[in-house]
Amino acid sequence: MLNRPQIGRLLWQTTIAQLLVFLTVPGAIAAEPGATARSDEWRPLFNRKDLTDWKITKFGGEGDVYVEDEQINLDFGSSLTGITYDKEFPKDNYEIRLEAKRQEGTDFFCGLTFPVQTKHLTLVVGGWGGAVVGLSSIDGEDASENDTQRSMAFKRNTWYRIRIRVQSNSVSVWINDQLVIKKQLKGHELSIRPEVNLSRPLGICAWDTRAVLRKLEWRSVDGQD
Repeated sequence: MLNRPQIGRLLWQTTIAQLLVFLTVPGAIAAEPGATARSDEWRPLFNRKDLTDWKITKFGGEGDVYVEDEQINLDFGSSLTGITYDKEFPKDNYEIRLEAKRQEGTDFFCGLTFPVQTKHLTLVVGGWGGAVVGLSSIDGEDASENDTQRSMAFKRNTWYRIRIRVQSNSVSVWINDQLVIKKQLKGHELSIRPEVNLSRPLGICAWDTRAVLRKLEWRSVDGQD
């Protein structure tokens, strides 16, 4: 017959053994029922297989749009080729990121139109001859004319990481993790050029340029700057 100390050791050893088995079983530690991904985690906007949740923007004169090698290809158009998101999307307090490159052409390879509360803006990357970065439009002025305008060199067939943050009081833009624009919104009128009206509420296009897109994602962010 086991004495009390022996029984105690046996129970302890059994408990440890059961715990080790539990921890080594795949999926043994599961999320609580109904648990979802955190709102600040990056979520895909593109499934890397096809244009599910997107539609080809009917600008008129648009080039071919197709998915190949987990990338969205925008062929030359006359003059715009692009895609428009076909689902609901937040109006503020979010980030979007993607990678884009110019294969051929000399104008913007990423014209990203996005919602800002009840308005919209377009981030132009590589416009007006290939080098201008800016937001269109601020107080009726294009990206090449307002104070968000930047001049940057973009190489062909080179991927560039692009990220936009929309908050209640500002829009921020990073290219290759460098902050290039931070625009305070208070007191300014926001609008987009009529050529990209069909990109609303969220769309990406290229102007007279063959462009490629990949790794489209979004996440929620804090509303405070």
